[in-house]
Amino acid sequence: MALTKCRKRFADEYLIDLNATRAYKAAYPNVQRDETAAAAGARLLKDVNVNKYLEKRMKDRERRTEITQDKVLKELAAIAFSNAADYAKVIEKQAVFTTDEGVCISLFDSKGKPVMVNAVELTLTDNLSSEQKKALSGIKQGKHGVEVSSCDKVRALELLGRHLGMFKDKVEVSGIEGEMSKLDDLIKQMNGQGG
Repeated sequence: MALTKCRKRFADEYLIDLNATRAYKAAYPNVQRDETAAAAGARLLKDVNVNKYLEKRMKDRERRTEITQDKVLKELAAIAFSNAADYAKVIEKQAVFTTDEGVCISLFDSKGKPVMVNAVELTLTDNLSSEQKKALSGIKQGKHGVEVSSCDKVRALELLGRHLGMFKDKVEVSGIEGEMSKLDDLIKQMNGQGG
């Protein structure tokens, strides 16, 4: 069975940002209340024909853009499991003094031992694997030397955890008896059980 014009518009709008409430209001402009649009949008997402259409469009987009779930997960994993020590490490080296003429002189203490200082040693980007490079968000020459910034590891781990179903968002609902009845009706509508 073909989709109606409004259902097709809903599905096309939904594909923009995966927001069923906004998509429903765009397809059915007479609906003003977010609650009504949310419930009706959730119902439409369960419709077999709408679902088939969305699936086909998403597969088409995946082929066209060559962006697959596997690719996204691999990128997130590269960020999530990156190790900062692969890019920079603190080393100990002999202190030097540079004269105005640009001559470097090694420093020694009063007993003739070399004066050691901590320094940061960066890894050349040519020596990084492609997986390691994926975790970098930028490299620039800053006021105090080279600045290396990485992508947000915690966010990448969170997204991977959500994909794996590790985190369950819990919503607590409280209210007076009449509001609970309205909530029960809304849940039934969203589950396609009518009202």
